[in-house]
Amino acid sequence: MADLDVADLHGALTDKALNSMNFLNEVAQHYPDAISLAAGRPAEEFYAIEDLHSYLDTFCEYLRDELGYDEAAVRRTVFQYGRTKGIVHRLVARNLLADEGVTVDPEALVVTVGCQEAMVLALRALRKDSGDVLLAVEPAYVGITGAARLLDLPVLPVAGGNDGIDLEDLVAVVKAARADGLRPRACYVMPDFANPSGLSLDLETRQRLLDVAAEQDLLLLEDNPYGLFPAEGVDRVPTLKALDTDRRVIYLGSFAKTALPGARVGYVVADQLVAHPDGTTSLLADELSKIKSMVTVNTSAIGQAMIGGKLLQHDCSLVAANQRERSTYAANLRALTEGLAARFPDGEVTWNVPSGGFFLVVTVPFVVDDALLAKSAQEYGVLWTPMGHFYDGDAPIRALRLSCSSVTPAEIEPALDRLAALIRDQL
Repeated sequence: MADLDVADLHGALTDKALNSMNFLNEVAQHYPDAISLAAGRPAEEFYAIEDLHSYLDTFCEYLRDELGYDEAAVRRTVFQYGRTKGIVHRLVARNLLADEGVTVDPEALVVTVGCQEAMVLALRALRKDSGDVLLAVEPAYVGITGAARLLDLPVLPVAGGNDGIDLEDLVAVVKAARADGLRPRACYVMPDFANPSGLSLDLETRQRLLDVAAEQDLLLLEDNPYGLFPAEGVDRVPTLKALDTDRRVIYLGSFAKTALPGARVGYVVADQLVAHPDGTTSLLADELSKIKSMVTVNTSAIGQAMIGGKLLQHDCSLVAANQRERSTYAANLRALTEGLAARFPDGEVTWNVPSGGFFLVVTVPFVVDDALLAKSAQEYGVLWTPMGHFYDGDAPIRALRLSCSSVTPAEIEPALDRLAALIRDQL
């Protein structure tokens, strides 16, 4: 007999978004013999155990030589509970300047347990009462949707369109929400090679989005895990934060794809000024650190040391440090798109061709769901992700996401052969 009834627990526990995250993280474990075009994790071929020791040594040298710590302070920094806002904030600020052209006060940074915590902190601070809502470009990363559900923050979808965001729809959603007595607090957007769509915002769209945010008095939550991975010959576009002159953008960063996913280190740039009743102001980052102190207390000092060491070994720039990875992902993405073109020349099955990143979306003339994925894994030996996980509601979705990041070139051809067999059988 059960001890608890799920109906008596928080409603988010039965929400599709929370179930999706666990499902997407664990599906490959259930089908170990299937080739996975589902996982959005970075390639592992460039990791080396000995690098971890080197990163730690480099970070400790930085504490001694650059910050002037004695041996007791070095040990305390690495082994003990640390500063709530993080111990690598100065290095992260240097990284943002080097790689994104963003000048930020290190005190405006909170180093988090992955980018997921950064999302939770930002949403928790922005949600004041039941009238507050979050906007998110659809299809949306399930992590932001799930975090909002946990915080009882409704999410209103904004159409993505061909440009990555439909700005007219954004304005319409904002105005409709306000007409209903709701307060749109922010719009979540992934401007570079978005998960799951693979779409990016061009420079003109980014500038227009910032203009709309100012006109509508709206914050933007910019999530940028894939920005360092444009395809060959594609120039990087400035982040929204780099273009932001009005402190409209709360920037969510991650080192999971560009450094070490196992370190679980992300960050949030929250340089907005917060007014207090006594006439003083604080940084939004200071307010987020209060929330963090009650959620995770602090981010692992060991994990931060690993990231800090890697940053220091590359002059705080991860662009050059990820050239091998960028080439690998670009080649894999090209192999996927060319392989699909060779197998589906008649136009009945279509797909987008992103300009970089990890993902592309295949559109098919039949409903794609978890049952079809299970059939694909069991009978055809290939994994992918149903796009229905990235939409709110239960409407049938006729599309699937393919990932190019953690598959080897030798696996792509047989994986596409298996996927093509599944699709043809369904047709």
